[in-house]
Amino acid sequence: MPLDVIRPDWPAPKNVRALVTTRQGGVSQPPYDDFNLAMHVGDNPEQVQRNRQQLQQVLETPYEPQWLQQVHGCRVVPARADGEAPEADASFTRQAGLPCAVLTADCLPVLFCTTGGDQVAAAHAGWRGLADGILEATLRSFNVPASEIMAWLGPAIGPEQFEVGADVRDAFLTFSADSAWAFTPHPVKEGYWFGDMYQLACQRLVNQGVVQIYGGSFCTYNEKERFFSYRRNEVTGRMASIVWLSA
Repeated sequence: MPLDVIRPDWPAPKNVRALVTTRQGGVSQPPYDDFNLAMHVGDNPEQVQRNRQQLQQVLETPYEPQWLQQVHGCRVVPARADGEAPEADASFTRQAGLPCAVLTADCLPVLFCTTGGDQVAAAHAGWRGLADGILEATLRSFNVPASEIMAWLGPAIGPEQFEVGADVRDAFLTFSADSAWAFTPHPVKEGYWFGDMYQLACQRLVNQGVVQIYGGSFCTYNEKERFFSYRRNEVTGRMASIVWLSA
């Protein structure tokens, strides 16, 4: 099966390149079928490496992506070309040909670029990182006002499937009472809610002054033929959301 990728629908400068992989097109075997790019989920490392090599052929960049050891935190690091995978949940760069990447399977990937096309960043926003401020921390890595930054929200679990307890809702309400608009009471389970990750991310970005926000139309849980979903399958692969500056 040929490699299936998503190209963000945002008006980024021409030298800003980005894509999101799907589960289609690789060599990993069930339950990681097919294009798993994560080394930490129990997949055969050789098959993951073959998938990463195939990805590199699509990227055509002089450097491999800056992979991260994601921990649902708020650490943001500058991307490096040394092959190390630092413990962080976002990276940024002003260097052409050095991709920033995050891995997800329900969590929200957010790609950033400046309107001038001189810096990009990628952030992994699970609910905990989103509540704790990973998007705000990523924005602080830029040397321009938030009004000169655009963001694209990649494939994440949709609002009809993101079931959460009151603790998750409370974590966001502590930040802003407006977060209540992103939660709908569960029709059957008392004390449970459905949360809208896309809306929550938009609230955070707008609060920081970002006005150009795009994407947010997928559901990794529902679109099982195209996306990995941890909530749906538990043992599964990961997609990559990648952004870089072309030379």
